[in-house]
Amino acid sequence: MTPPPLHLAVALDGAGWHPAAWRAEGARPGELFTAAYWADLAAEAERGLLDFVTVEDALGLQTTAFHRPDEDTGRVRGSLDAALIASFLAPLTTRLGLVPTVNVTHTEPFHTAVNIATLDHASEGRAGVRPQIASRAADAAHVGRRTTPQLTEEDVRDPELIAWRMRPLFDEAVDVVEAARRLWDSWEDDAEIRDAATGRFVDRDRIHHVDFTGEHFSVRGPSITPRSPQGQPLVTSLAHASVPYAFAARSSDLVLITPHSWEGTAAVLGQVDEAVAAAGRDLGAWPLLRFAEVLVFLDGEPGAAAARKARLDELDGAELASDAEVFTGTPTELADLLLEWREAGLDGYRLRPGTLPHDLEQITRGLVPELQRRGAFRTAYEATTLRGHLGLARPASRYAGTR
Repeated sequence: MTPPPLHLAVALDGAGWHPAAWRAEGARPGELFTAAYWADLAAEAERGLLDFVTVEDALGLQTTAFHRPDEDTGRVRGSLDAALIASFLAPLTTRLGLVPTVNVTHTEPFHTAVNIATLDHASEGRAGVRPQIASRAADAAHVGRRTTPQLTEEDVRDPELIAWRMRPLFDEAVDVVEAARRLWDSWEDDAEIRDAATGRFVDRDRIHHVDFTGEHFSVRGPSITPRSPQGQPLVTSLAHASVPYAFAARSSDLVLITPHSWEGTAAVLGQVDEAVAAAGRDLGAWPLLRFAEVLVFLDGEPGAAAARKARLDELDGAELASDAEVFTGTPTELADLLLEWREAGLDGYRLRPGTLPHDLEQITRGLVPELQRRGAFRTAYEATTLRGHLGLARPASRYAGTR
């Protein structure tokens, strides 16, 4: 039996995922905060027929430490709002999925739901969201409404320990996603009548209060935004440990994992399966797609990517460290790895370009044609929505038929 084609996404972050990427040949550090830069990246991703791009975001300035700010000025500092970047890219693209990262610890669930539903309308059904908790205590100071735990040096050495320290924030994030999904459903598909003759713009009986009450907040609803083209935009989450796996099992349509081998992939997917079983989730009714993360440096000439990464490491003064597998090689070699790991049970990959735009172009112009030659990737977009690209059905509103 021929396996289904791979799904591919790309994670866009500033000048690239290497801290010294802004100093690389071909980088565009003077344009990182311009609309044209992001438009060019999205156009390249869509040219490569990718399923979607994600846009990174954070409440604090970039830092060398996971858990606290620092004074290092040798890497990119500053970013644009991810959801607004995605909204800007929506009318400039026609098929590419757009998935911004949104902080859900210090952002009101109602606002998150409305923002992403609006993005789905603007993109005509290509929106998603990656909910992110605020793991750094310093981020809370930007909002001033609450505090969050301060992680220690011991915490950050162990992903499981971090996750357990952050468990209350993940539990809150589950509620955020549930409230957002209810708000996305609060308008039935036929709630808008727009009958000028009778003066009825909406059918009030088809717009519903969601009445969500959780430990941390309550949301009355309904949403101010009519039901969007996908019904519910795609929810994706990044998971490194048991608590985030549980979050994905309870809340996500797609989970991003960070293995470092075929064996590691199989082991992590086993943990995800355990989390799904513990959550009582019916994968037949609500599938959970599984993507692996790989940070890539690609060049057509053997050895060139490794040499390029070594130069960047030297500029940064340290070897690149990442939660994800770091790959250096040719597009052909990367295709070999992706197809090998897929056999462990993956649906696709989110690739992190080491430098932009170079490694993005190597993905779209080198890796994609290689996968196409092997019959492992699409040769044209067949769907018009992000859910359609991923083979996910459009969910019905939970409130339909309840009136």
